[in-house]
Amino acid sequence: MPAAQVAAARKAFGALTVIGERPRHDAGYQREAFGTSWTDDSDAPGSQNGCDTRNDILTRDVAVSGTATTSSCPKAVAAGVLTSPYTGRPVVFERGRTSSAVQIDHIVPLAYAWDMGAAQWQPERRAAFANDPSNLVAVDGGSNQQKSDAEPGRWMPPLRSFHCQYAVQFVLVLARYGLPVDAPSREVLSRAIDSC
Repeated sequence: MPAAQVAAARKAFGALTVIGERPRHDAGYQREAFGTSWTDDSDAPGSQNGCDTRNDILTRDVAVSGTATTSSCPKAVAAGVLTSPYTGRPVVFERGRTSSAVQIDHIVPLAYAWDMGAAQWQPERRAAFANDPSNLVAVDGGSNQQKSDAEPGRWMPPLRSFHCQYAVQFVLVLARYGLPVDAPSREVLSRAIDSC
């Protein structure tokens, strides 16, 4: 983790608004509120490059051994190996029925963002948030399912050596989008950033 990013996260951390606990979303929250999944048509960094966001993140995070042309990307990842940052274990990726072994996680979950203020955002801002590479990471499917929409106060990656990077990214995304943090998560994030 670059020292400059850690320093930026420490500075941003001190300026975050803290609320006592995460409000629980009502029936109004739906994934579709953040736009079409993995759209290439958003204001997120790297968007509108001819490949959907999922393939952008797979290309970035997976050791790619093969590509294929798909309707959403002319050089989509077809095969490769991911070392999941959440567990440290390798995961084989093959496009097709078993491709869900590698999933793309929102470090700051969409439902958490919704509960903390994104419900009031314009649709374009929500779509940019959902497709922002700084908030996305390729991980093993099991960890992603285990995490679900949990915030750091309830879930951190099993691999403790990734806690620093996870916390730094979580804080920087909150700061970038002007979102507050819940008090239990603030304590967990503070410890993780102190370990950097």
